[in-house]
Amino acid sequence: MERSAAPSGEPDPRTEAPSDPLSTARVALAVNGMGTFTWDLSDGLLRYDRGGAAVMGFRPGEFDGRLETLAERMLPVELPAVREQVERALRDRSSFSLYFRVRLPDGELRWTHTQGHVVLDRAGDPARVIGIIRDASQELRAVDQTEELRRVRSERRRQADIVGHVSDTLVPTLTLEDVADALTTDRLMRQIGASGVVLGMVDEGRMRLIGSNGIPEELVRDFHLTPLEARLPLAEASRTREAVFVTSRAHFVSRYPSLEAYAEDFPQTIAAVYLPLIAQDTPIGAVGLTYTDRARFPQDERTVLRALGKVIAQALQRALLYDQEHELAAGLQTAMLPGHLPDSPGLELAARYRPTRSRGGIGGDWYDALLLADGRVGAVIGDVQGHDVTAAAIMGQLRIALRAYAAEGHPPTTVMARASVFLTELDTGRFATCLLAVLDPRTGMTTIVRAGHPDPVLRLRDGGTDWLDVPGGLPLGLTSPEAQPVYPAHETALDPGSTLVLCTDGLIESRTEDIDTGRARLLEALRDGPGGPHELADHLLRAMAPYTGEEDDVALLVLRRPLGRATPAQRLETVVAPNDPEALRAARQDLREALEGWQLGPLADIAVLLTCELVTNALLHTGGDTTLTAQPVRRAGGGRALRLSVSDTSPASPRRRPATEQHTSGRGMLLVEELTSAWGVEPRGTGKTVWCEIPLAVP
Repeated sequence: MERSAAPSGEPDPRTEAPSDPLSTARVALAVNGMGTFTWDLSDGLLRYDRGGAAVMGFRPGEFDGRLETLAERMLPVELPAVREQVERALRDRSSFSLYFRVRLPDGELRWTHTQGHVVLDRAGDPARVIGIIRDASQELRAVDQTEELRRVRSERRRQADIVGHVSDTLVPTLTLEDVADALTTDRLMRQIGASGVVLGMVDEGRMRLIGSNGIPEELVRDFHLTPLEARLPLAEASRTREAVFVTSRAHFVSRYPSLEAYAEDFPQTIAAVYLPLIAQDTPIGAVGLTYTDRARFPQDERTVLRALGKVIAQALQRALLYDQEHELAAGLQTAMLPGHLPDSPGLELAARYRPTRSRGGIGGDWYDALLLADGRVGAVIGDVQGHDVTAAAIMGQLRIALRAYAAEGHPPTTVMARASVFLTELDTGRFATCLLAVLDPRTGMTTIVRAGHPDPVLRLRDGGTDWLDVPGGLPLGLTSPEAQPVYPAHETALDPGSTLVLCTDGLIESRTEDIDTGRARLLEALRDGPGGPHELADHLLRAMAPYTGEEDDVALLVLRRPLGRATPAQRLETVVAPNDPEALRAARQDLREALEGWQLGPLADIAVLLTCELVTNALLHTGGDTTLTAQPVRRAGGGRALRLSVSDTSPASPRRRPATEQHTSGRGMLLVEELTSAWGVEPRGTGKTVWCEIPLAVP
């Protein structure tokens, strides 16, 4: 700063020839940008010499000595610290040294350094303060540069951290919902220093908001879906492909008049940036960040924010592609599942399928239900190994094969065995688990066959729940084509008001818990669930989803016998012990009485003869108890028949042996073939069942 010449008659210390030590000292101070001051505490006036006044930016004679005038030159933010240090020195009767800035007449800021010493009177009280003041600009310029460099580096690290935080947050996201949830968390907003965030995506010429936080609810509600041509910040950013920066509430209102009605909810110091989200040269959305602690966006920060928009655009595009892929996969899977369930009086059915959230979302889970010719209902649930298109294709073929075998009238064990051979012959290298339940809606009698699949779950009318312990065989497709796989059958009765639940393992399995925990949790959810099959199916999916994480696809089939007048089951079951000579006679008598009660008396002689042959054969060749079962059934080809079944503990199947007139045995199976319309052998968990059917005349 150019210094003014000394007034007329007063020597100028810069040009005056030193004639005494005091003058020499003043000249030296002035040349080095320094001066002296005296502060008289009695009158409170501060006096600078010519050099001191120049340091403070006062012209000669301009400073009136008042501390208030001096404070006007200093920065308000630094005044409290200066006063505190001076007052401390006065109390301690010591010295002080402090740095502060003054604003010169031309607006420039100058760093100054003041050193003062408290002079005491004879009583030991502070009388005045004397000291020097100097221009410290050169000294602190290097410090300022270092601090500025440190600040710039810190700011760059902060800006890089912002991009890093957003990138890390978006990495695990898959769907649009995931992206919206991740960008609007309180934690991420704190990390990037924003007070509000709003995310929108372009949807058929409109801007649709898919997530927000810290934005007035009425604003989000009223502008949830707006045309891209609207004069609104998100729409403008997407339409123009340029970032929009707003630096005040007034700027908001002037630029977007439609937001004036909501401006009262904005803080006066609000600032915001709206970034276009562009993927493959196509605007797919926009994101807005609002701030309450800034009034401008420096150029380097604008660059970082634009880079942030690119990161979000990549995540949004990835989510869009995933959602489209997932929707296609789910559509493919759904197309392979039955379009509707059969309508059977006396039985309520509900089915659900939920695809996995993993990439692709294609799985091999399926369900099916069909009405058989005899009025029974066949329910199938299964899961093909893998989560890809091949698994879905195999699932479709296997479902059709099972439906065809069941419709042909084969027993459930035969249906499962043939399906296993079918899958083996496909030579895909895949296996499948499956469960087939054939239920008579009139009587509730249910036959269940399981191939490596989770057991079914039963809920009784009184609310009790339990897993049914159903013996099972190997998963489908794990036997050689030449071998006939064995699948035991399990029979149970479903009482009115009871519910049977079939599901795939995706409903109960979790990566973080053992399978028993999932099984117990499903029992609890089933016990607390509603009564209706559809409501219950939805309840089970909701209740189990938080624990399984939807990591696997789920197929679910619910069968319920409604309350009402139950049809009495026409069924006889009696046990014949091998060491009881009266047991067989009693079984014959029970059979005759049952047939009379069913109005099937004319069949008694044939039925008793066949029963004697089958039971005697079982008693001769096995060592355990033999169970006789008789019941009228509907035949697969139409009509009705009396089915006789004899179960024992031996896995060996009976064989027809040649017998001549001289043989006293070997004619049992010949009689069975001649007197029945069909017979067969079904494996059971502890042995086998030999059955035969005697056709009934049409009434």
